[in-house]
Amino acid sequence: MARRQLEDVLKEVRRIQIVARRQVNDLMAGEYLSVFKGRGMEFDAVREYVPGDEIRSIDWNVTARTGAPYVKTFCEERELTVLLAVDISASGTFGSQRLSKMETAVEVAAVLMFTALKNNDKVGLLFFANDVVKYIPPRKGRGNVLRLIRELLAAEPIKAETDISRALEFLGRVQRRRCVVFVMSDFLGPDCSRALSIANQRHDCIAVTFEDPREMQLPDVGFVTLRDAETDELLELDTRHPQVRALFAKAAQARDQRLRGWLRRADVDRLEIRTDQPYATSLQRFFRMRERQR
Repeated sequence: MARRQLEDVLKEVRRIQIVARRQVNDLMAGEYLSVFKGRGMEFDAVREYVPGDEIRSIDWNVTARTGAPYVKTFCEERELTVLLAVDISASGTFGSQRLSKMETAVEVAAVLMFTALKNNDKVGLLFFANDVVKYIPPRKGRGNVLRLIRELLAAEPIKAETDISRALEFLGRVQRRRCVVFVMSDFLGPDCSRALSIANQRHDCIAVTFEDPREMQLPDVGFVTLRDAETDELLELDTRHPQVRALFAKAAQARDQRLRGWLRRADVDRLEIRTDQPYATSLQRFFRMRERQR
């Protein structure tokens, strides 16, 4: 990486660090510690067996040594492992607002990372497009979080169709321990419901979706040329015609309904992020929804 480019990245890391920290206290107040279902259990102690205890909880080694039945007791894990699976396909570079979808994803990821850091959780990162691009295993600490943010900022968009299923299949091979997985993408790719369902059985998967308002509705601005960021295919439209704008909006609604169907079949919660709305509000709303579910 050239010196100037490195300086720009480090400057952006400092900016994002400030932005993210402003949101963290609000998220912690929103019961971050209690909103993720199915947190694992860790061994706590052994105690003497009392009538009514589960036979399966008997510690046979201690029982054999003492001559009296003892059972294992467990407590809920106080720490989480958080993994961010981030789509870096070129469609994320689109943006009609202050930030593109990818730039918004970087800030949202940073907020989640610093929130996890405050809870002393492990955080890891997985980049993908049509295949896995890079995987950084979960670790603890502020240095790790800053490194992951630098990696996000330095990631180059890839001109390829998004394939979330491949990323989740890879995750299933490398991440055996249960974790919270934020799948961050615009989900403009093939049906990934089966892979999401399988991953969600082992982990707690959340789909973080990114949308720009210009992907849902066209303004009346005359002739426009649209280019697919991943295939370079060009399409010319005359936005003066109401029917053209209506068909565009209808196609966008169909995409959204299709995605909702995928997530419903996989039983995966959705965190919706729009580039024209404050993402902090969306995060807080999501955390409150998860808290009510519990």
